Amino acid sequence: MKITKIKIYSARIALTDPVRTALGMEEVCRNLFVKIKTDSGLYGVGEIAHFDAVTGETPDICSAAAKACARLLLGKDPLDIRGNMAGLQRHLAHNTAVKAGFDMAMYDICGKAAGLPVYTLLGGSKRTLTTDRTVGIDIPEKMAQKAKDLVDKGFHKIKVKLGTTIAADLSRIRIIRERVGEEITLLADANQGWDFPTAAAFLKQVRPYHLAYCEQPLASRDFEHMKKLRQKSTIPIAADESVFNAQEAFRLAAGGICDILNIKLSKSGGIFAGEQICDVAESLGLPCMIGCMEETRLCLTAAAHLASARTNIQHIDLDGHFGLEADPVTGGIRYDQDRIILPDTPGLGADLDEAFLAQCDSVCIC
Repeated sequence: MKITKIKIYSARIALTDPVRTALGMEEVCRNLFVKIKTDSGLYGVGEIAHFDAVTGETPDICSAAAKACARLLLGKDPLDIRGNMAGLQRHLAHNTAVKAGFDMAMYDICGKAAGLPVYTLLGGSKRTLTTDRTVGIDIPEKMAQKAKDLVDKGFHKIKVKLGTTIAADLSRIRIIRERVGEEITLLADANQGWDFPTAAAFLKQVRPYHLAYCEQPLASRDFEHMKKLRQKSTIPIAADESVFNAQEAFRLAAGGICDILNIKLSKSGGIFAGEQICDVAESLGLPCMIGCMEETRLCLTAAAHLASARTNIQHIDLDGHFGLEADPVTGGIRYDQDRIILPDTPGLGADLDEAFLAQCDSVCIC
């Protein structure tokens, strides 16, 4: 089987409910999509879900890098995912969101060729996944009301975006806990917004409100203080922006720097790289979570396949599509309140709506 043609689509989807974090806020989702066609008649689809402040990729950077990757993959066997991803890595040192788009498209083709859903292709099974929902930074009362609304809709885990001052962030958690009750799981994510003294003080003072974990409290490369914070805190520390690949996962896990590793396909370079991170974490006794950027259900479906296949992925944060004005995906994962339902069809089990693609700018590499 050979890759004969790759189409790259540039999308623009408004966000009706943008989430503000310590890294900022985007009001438009400008992701790219790829469709890889082969001489067998099979094709695969993938999504390039960049976030400038995390992956360092803008839409223009993604477009240029995607074209370069497409040219490298022409004539290659899409079933050779390991070899193809190694080739892309040699050509582009970073550009993880771009690589993830091609990675998931090739897994889609592999699954279709084998007649298996991707989670089975990865050696796993279909298991129950339940996602949290995210509440962005706002005044405490508005955040508490949104959290309560989500709980009323059937969500049992609420991720609270923080990363401002101790007083304001404590107020947010306190009021949200009072509003949703003690049975709801609360998670905190500071997105690198604190320095070490602020994070240490916050984690000490927030203990009465029973956070399940605190994600990325410090700057992504402040490993020294991350380790000290983990040693001081009774609340588990999750690493997100600190871990892009398996090498960083090993450094964090072996160094006792965090308690949980957050895998995001767009941050790590796709399913193949996500498996490598999970392997490292599992070998060193650390659980993983699966996270997302602002993504459609295509990227979220790929992430859910990985999460379903790997039982070491114990925390699920796949809510990146809820604020999108349009849904360009047919098939894919479905949501029953907070429960994620994976498709059983071969490959990802998700496709892109042709009417939506017809409205997008596109380029064909063939």
